[in-house]
Amino acid sequence: MSKCGKIASIFEELKSTHDKTFTTKLEEFPGGPDAFLFAAKFCYGIRVEFTARNIIMVYCAADFLEMTDEYGEDNLLLKSENFLHKNVLRNWKDCILALQSCESCMPRAEKLYILKKCLNAVSMMVCTDPSLFGWPMMMYGSLQSPGGSILWNGINTGARIRSAESDWWFEDISYFSVGLFERLIKTMEGRGIRCELLAGAIMYYARKYLPGLGRWQSVQGGKARTVASFSLTPVAVDQKVLLESIEMLLPKKKGKSFCRFLLGLLRVASIIGVNQTCQDSLERRIGMQLELASLDGLLIPSYSDSDTLYNTDCVERIVHHFVSLESGLTLFSPPSLDLESSPSSEPLRKVARLMDSYIAEVASDVNLKPGKLRTLAEVLPESSRPLHDGLYRALDIYFKAHPWLSDGEKEKLCNIIDYQKLSVDACAHASQNERLPLRVILQVLFFEQMHLRMALAGCLNVLEAESAPTGQGEIAGNATAGQIVQRDGWVTVVRENRVLKVDMEKMRSRVGELEEEFSKIKQEMKRVTKSHSSLSSPRVVARKFGCKLLAKSSDAQTDVAGSTGPTPRPSVEQACSSRNSRHRKSFSLF
Repeated sequence: MSKCGKIASIFEELKSTHDKTFTTKLEEFPGGPDAFLFAAKFCYGIRVEFTARNIIMVYCAADFLEMTDEYGEDNLLLKSENFLHKNVLRNWKDCILALQSCESCMPRAEKLYILKKCLNAVSMMVCTDPSLFGWPMMMYGSLQSPGGSILWNGINTGARIRSAESDWWFEDISYFSVGLFERLIKTMEGRGIRCELLAGAIMYYARKYLPGLGRWQSVQGGKARTVASFSLTPVAVDQKVLLESIEMLLPKKKGKSFCRFLLGLLRVASIIGVNQTCQDSLERRIGMQLELASLDGLLIPSYSDSDTLYNTDCVERIVHHFVSLESGLTLFSPPSLDLESSPSSEPLRKVARLMDSYIAEVASDVNLKPGKLRTLAEVLPESSRPLHDGLYRALDIYFKAHPWLSDGEKEKLCNIIDYQKLSVDACAHASQNERLPLRVILQVLFFEQMHLRMALAGCLNVLEAESAPTGQGEIAGNATAGQIVQRDGWVTVVRENRVLKVDMEKMRSRVGELEEEFSKIKQEMKRVTKSHSSLSSPRVVARKFGCKLLAKSSDAQTDVAGSTGPTPRPSVEQACSSRNSRHRKSFSLF
């Protein structure tokens, strides 16, 4: 009673009504029995020790018991306040420990502005060099212990080498509860700390307490960065409350890693079932930077009662947010050359390519309805796709996975494709695709021929421009150059077709010549066959054609013997030859 004004006032009130001993209860005592025991020891002169872990608890208990200087010089309240300001608020390690241990007396600590002072001190030290937080300035060389900590006069200070990066404090504050972490982030934001650092701290905290967030994200491994090697116990958090709180704390920033983090939060949110406001806000945040998203991030599995493998409704809402936020884009179809040269439409084209890949990925799901596929394809404006090759590929995959679709259903889906925006390869593939309806194939062939004619006309214009005078040629060439660029390779196809046509003509003429020669040889062979059948002696046939036949061995000897003497045989043969020349054609056999 001599040290505590609270107990003294209670005793005076109950003394008049109770003659003997009586019992009282201290409701809502901050810090519990441990804090009361500390105050009781102090009152009875027992030695007590102030530490960073018990200072806030003792401070609140001394205020509750009214242990001011009015009830004793150098009372517990004054000692606690001096220790807090001189020791705790100037040291990063002690400040972190004090904040983590204040959960049992949070209302009283907030009422006494102790919590605010500690949060402000932490926020200020985040912007300051960690080597100034009550630790030695020399942090290198022989002052390091074998474990990497800093030595001061041979004593381990518990501090590690300061990281050169600005995220050295992420690990230390990740041991706070959700409410305390939220208060700290808001305090740092009020002090003007950069949103990039705040976002990094929030992402670090979320990955630590949301295991599902780190399993599918490629987070770089490594040791946790911290400037103090003191033992901290991770807090038990409610993942649903944590995710909803993190969503409200996240700053409005853009970046590939940040967009990937948001997609991970959305995936976890669909698993644990957060409130609709939180989910809508996450979808809106992702829609603001959808052009930075990746395909694997958008493939969010469906955890509800839906039959489909992926949550296509969620992706559709995200794209709607993106289109609504892109208010500066022109939603009608401009010329393709203007679309390619417009820098403001680059995000729209990136999202269009991303959506084409997404539709192609989910098209293999046998439970995906044709109406949902058409909705996903038409959620973006028509001007977002300079080429429709991605849509054609997605439809081809869908038709392959759904062979039971009728031609009418396929034709309705094919209406989303503009055949004039198909490339050469896509047209060539579509014209031979058996999965497409016949009417669609005919349309593809029609537009393919039209492209060829337009490309050929463009080539002729270029040739005329080259043959024109210099001034007119430059004007005509500049006018038609832009048109040819838009043909997507059709000019090259026309040139190749010309070369092939010339080769085919040469081959056709050569084949004609070979056919004529073959017919002549055939006629001659027929004549030879007829002559052979009409003549009985082979020697007569040989004489008719003016050839000599090799004689047998007996005849050969006779001829050799006869050749030694004079014989009129040459004259006879010459006479026969002159007599039969009018009845035969002379050609040689060999």
